[in-house]
Parts: sequence; C-alpha cells; structure tokens
Amino acid sequence: MLAALLYGQEDLRLEEVADPTPANGEVVIQVGAATTCGTDLKVWRRGGHAKMLKLPTLFGHEAAGRIVAVGAGVTGWQVGDRVVANNSAPCMNCFFCQRQEYSLCPNLTWNNGTFAEYLKIPAPIVQHNLLKVPGELPWQLAAMTEPLACVLHGVARSNVQAKDRVVVLGDGAIGLMFVAALSVKAEVLLWGGNDHRLEIGKKFGAAQTFNYHQIPDIPSVVKELTQGWGADVVIEATGVPSVWETAIACARPGATVNLFGGCPRDTTITVNTEQLHYSEITLKGVFHNTPEYVRSALSLIASCKITFELLISEQRPLKDLEQVFCEMKARKVIKVAMVP
Repeated sequence: MLAALLYGQEDLRLEEVADPTPANGEVVIQVGAATTCGTDLKVWRRGGHAKMLKLPTLFGHEAAGRIVAVGAGVTGWQVGDRVVANNSAPCMNCFFCQRQEYSLCPNLTWNNGTFAEYLKIPAPIVQHNLLKVPGELPWQLAAMTEPLACVLHGVARSNVQAKDRVVVLGDGAIGLMFVAALSVKAEVLLWGGNDHRLEIGKKFGAAQTFNYHQIPDIPSVVKELTQGWGADVVIEATGVPSVWETAIACARPGATVNLFGGCPRDTTITVNTEQLHYSEITLKGVFHNTPEYVRSALSLIASCKITFELLISEQRPLKDLEQVFCEMKARKVIKVAMVP
C-alpha cells in the first residue's frame, strides 16, 4: 500500500509498504479519510514528538474508515463496520490509570500511520478506544474525534463556570474547537492571526475576535474588556512559549490558565512569582485525552449541533500530502481531509 513516512524535520516521504495484517486482538481498517492536524504540522516541522513517535515512522493520527480484517480473539467487531480509532489507549493497570488519570499513563499504546490506504489498530485501542461511526456520518467528520476529545478533556480541566469570560489564544483547529465547546456557557474572546479563521470563530460562538497583527498588546486589551482584572479562564492553544507567558499575563487574580499547546522540547518560560502567588493563579498543563472524552467527542460530532465541517478546508489525495503541510505552514488551510 501507499503510506506516508516521516524521516526527520520536514522530511516526509510517500512509499510503498506492506499491507498490514492483524495480529491477535487487532483489526485493520481501510482509511476513509485522514485529517491533518496542528500536532502533525508541529511534528513535521520539528522532526519529532516527545511522546507519540520515534523516527522513521508511519505518520498521521486522525482517521476513520471501515474494518477490512479482524484478528484472532477479537469480539464485537466484524468486517464492514464503520469505525474511528483513537490514536492511543491507556493500560488501565498502572498507578495513574487506577486513579483514572488516563492521559498520564506511562504505558500508553500509541498508533500512527493514518496517512495510508490501510491502518492497523493495536489490541489495547481495539479494546478501549475503537468506536462505531453512527449512521452516514462523513469520514472526515468522524476523523476529528481525536482532537475534539483532547479539547473536551481540556475544557473539563479548565474550571469554566457559567458566564465566565474566557480568552482563547490561537485560531488553529484546536483553538476553534475550544471556542465551539466553551461558547455554550461562557463569553469567549478569541485571538488569532487569520481573519478567515476568526470568522469561523464567530460562527462557533466567539463573543469577540481579535487579530493580534492589528492589536499586538493582548493583555492590555483583555484587561480593558474585563474592568481591569483580566480573564476568568485563559486557554493557550498555540504551543509557543512566549504565548504561554502572554496567557498568564491575561489572567485575573484567581484565574485558571490552561497551557494546552505543546511547546518544543526543552523550552522554558518565565513566570512572575509575585503574580502567581499573591493572585492565586492556577496554571495547568493539560495533555491528550481519555476514553471518556473520546466517546463524548464522537457523540458531539454526530449530533451535528456544531458545524465542525467548517474546519475542513478541502479534500485532497494522498499524493498531495507534503504540499498540504506546506500550505498549513503558510496558514492557507486549517485541516485537510486526505483521501487515500
């Protein structure tokens, strides 16, 4: 089959590799659509990821498709089932899993390789994080279950109360998903650098949007809009260390700051200890998702209450993948559905 492999920094190659065969407890799906992700873009640009993969590797982690092969010992699944698989599963046995802190499991089973014609699903994911895609839900929407699950996990950890004023920093797919998930209960102020994406943010319920190219002093504007105090909750969704610092500067005393965007390895930020201590600010790093939020995400997508299709700029064949990443780097597209 044709598959994308990542060899290093911006070194992505399409190669012919052997079709996967399911071992005990595994299934193989024919990929209906694999969506590109901001994390994929970061991994491609940086040439690696601290947790998810080791180079060289099959690439991509968001996909939905149809089961075409079932390994020995698999029950409850059959050839022809329409499914979406999360890109990981916790072990369910370790110190953290016993405390239901599944995203901290040191034994997470990771799975990459969605940018291919077929994808093998490891047994732990089949057991804990393989879900049926309902009805005729389009593949590209079902494929967005994983990033939305991460967002719903982030929302749950952010201590957002009704009518809070929430600042979201970042107008990528993750930032826009945060807007969609939060605007049902809070007043969301979205900051980004692309007017088209900010328009999508408005459609997702943002009360106000701001282009930081025109208004670069974000903390000052946030304080002007909040009687001089700052936001109740701040969500950082860029993965840029300087923006982490901006997020903290936007927070009111007693606020929660969710540092959600993963920064490059070994980077650091500077925090004003006086502000952190005397203003009782809570800083949280929130990572990945859990089986609960994977299920909640697919349910929310299938409900069609939110027009998540606005995040899909277009569909492209697998041969265009490297060009798509170049266009993502230039911020010309948000997410693209790759159709093998």
